[in-house]
Amino acid sequence: MTGEDVKPVHVVGGGLAGSEACWQLASAGIPVILHEMRPHRGTDAHLTDGLAELVCSNSFRSDDAENNAVGLLHQEMRIMNSLIIESADANRVPAGGALAVDRDGFSAYIQQKIEAQPLITISREEVTSLPPEDWGQTIIATGPLTSDGLATAVHAATGADALAFFDAIAPIVYKESIDFDIAWFQSRYDKGDGADYINCPMTETQYGDFIQALIDGGKTEFKEWEKSTPYFDDCLPIEVMAERGPETLRYGPMKPVGLTNPRSDVKPYAIVQLRQDNKLGTLYNIVGFQTKLTYGEQKRIFATIPGLEKAEFARLGGLHRNTFINSPAVLDAQLRLKNHPHIRFAGQITGVEGYVESTSIGLLAGRLAAAEITGTPFAIPPVTTAMGAIMSHITGGADAKSFQPMNVNFGLFPPLEGRIRKKERKLAYTGRASQDFTSWLETISEK
Repeated sequence: MTGEDVKPVHVVGGGLAGSEACWQLASAGIPVILHEMRPHRGTDAHLTDGLAELVCSNSFRSDDAENNAVGLLHQEMRIMNSLIIESADANRVPAGGALAVDRDGFSAYIQQKIEAQPLITISREEVTSLPPEDWGQTIIATGPLTSDGLATAVHAATGADALAFFDAIAPIVYKESIDFDIAWFQSRYDKGDGADYINCPMTETQYGDFIQALIDGGKTEFKEWEKSTPYFDDCLPIEVMAERGPETLRYGPMKPVGLTNPRSDVKPYAIVQLRQDNKLGTLYNIVGFQTKLTYGEQKRIFATIPGLEKAEFARLGGLHRNTFINSPAVLDAQLRLKNHPHIRFAGQITGVEGYVESTSIGLLAGRLAAAEITGTPFAIPPVTTAMGAIMSHITGGADAKSFQPMNVNFGLFPPLEGRIRKKERKLAYTGRASQDFTSWLETISEK
């Protein structure tokens, strides 16, 4: 069977999951039509019309495959020839033990690969209704910023109310505007290259004033229909964290542990960290500083951070509403819409949270669609693996009545057998996962 003999699969959405699904399909010899509405219609968060544009952080989080579920997921996706992880590795910037990327280079790399793949056709148009059956196999990967027309159609087709939450964007600062008479380079506990982050120290008084300023600062006003929308706990705006208690930030993104201030013998009471955002090292984002503060308040309040008094911003923080479906209720075990099985869903719209989690579901959706077309059996990875665990969560492992967005974590994995000391559990999880993933690969290769 060749690409010319096969009806193309339609993929709606050119983000991380959609781009990955296209790549997996084309790699299997399946033609693809990728529908991306930008630039004809923009979103509240995207700045360009580039494929796989990163609209929030530039970090794919921990790359430690032995002690972290996210790092394990990275490794599994590398083995599965993920285009997104390939681009992340090629456009990596210093970030300690994390996998962070030059966001412009990352998107450009993926766009070049997709455009150069002869089996992929890019159609710059908005899909405003549920894809019809005569399209054949379709993957909807429109993400949390699905346009109103398609979102309405999806809601009608699922027969269930959509769930939604707010996601916030951290500000980006020009490195040259940072005062390095105050700030210094260092990673916590000297991980990575040991100097991957810019650190701005605060005294107890400065920290207390900063927390109060966050609480008192002017915020973006919600529309009436947005007021009941919850936040996702792993991406809380900094002022919401401040409202939860004066020490919340000191035990979160502003924790001072693992750092030594070379400018003073006095231990900082709190630390603001900035992480490299592009390969040139000219842009740095303020780690954990997602915010719904107004632009004017951001400039005023963040200028009180030692070292950022004269900071110039390439982008200020923002807030957008994310939408996702109740996947355990409406999708089958192969990501197909139960009452419209020619349609699969992939990415963040399925209720996974995080770049790599979204991409992994796009990868599996592409592989599943290709297998169905070619008649080649393709089993889902075991639930003991990172990819299998997050897949299982959204297709039945989670309670549909209380379903909420979820990052991959060891809590989604089956319990370990026997008594294992706490400090050895992570290695036990990843060791079991690696062994089971290898066995699974051998099985699908034989089939």
